[in-house]
Amino acid sequence: MTRPALEDRLQRAWRDDDRLAHLLRPLAALHGAVIRLRVALYRLGLKRSEPLPVPVIVVGNWVVGGAGKTPTTLALLDTLQRMNLRAGVISRGYGRADEAQVRVIAEGDRAEDVGDEPLLIKLRAGVPVAVGRDRIAAARALLEACPWIQVLVSDDGLQHWRLPRQLSILVFDERGLGNGRLLPAGPLRQSRTLPPPPGSSADTLVLYSTGRPSTALPGYV
Repeated sequence: MTRPALEDRLQRAWRDDDRLAHLLRPLAALHGAVIRLRVALYRLGLKRSEPLPVPVIVVGNWVVGGAGKTPTTLALLDTLQRMNLRAGVISRGYGRADEAQVRVIAEGDRAEDVGDEPLLIKLRAGVPVAVGRDRIAAARALLEACPWIQVLVSDDGLQHWRLPRQLSILVFDERGLGNGRLLPAGPLRQSRTLPPPPGSSADTLVLYSTGRPSTALPGYV
């Protein structure tokens, strides 16, 4: 089965909660156990979020795949600029040649070197952007290059718990939570009941990039 065909098959399983989704439940249980272990390490203080000198807003989602994070990030940056707040963006830079490398995007950089979405944000919003698998390292590199930055926006990174955050913006599309199961039995990267990382604010804003409600969350319609 080709990769696109496999992805389509998984999307159907997550939507319909069919036999394949049930067969994958043991792997989802293992995924859940790993997440609970990470939670325990942070709760016990064996792992900690790293402090940063400016507030951080994380734009992400609980499900795999695009759900409108980049347009939301661009809209957020426009709002911050209207408030006369100088923002910078950090991102992993998926799809580039070396995702581990920390790099502040410069004029002339190509999408294959920094990622297409971070480059789009840089060109559209005109704000400084740094990429790196380690969001803390990317944030520090960006703040060193641009010490005038007043707020950082993380394009994705919701599950990067070392990154402190004062606000999390969850973006959903028409898929909602699918069948509500963890990967790979469902589309969820994390449990719906997962607490915020210690030291971070619990403030969360939920946005839908579709014209109708799609996610069965208490208090959100």
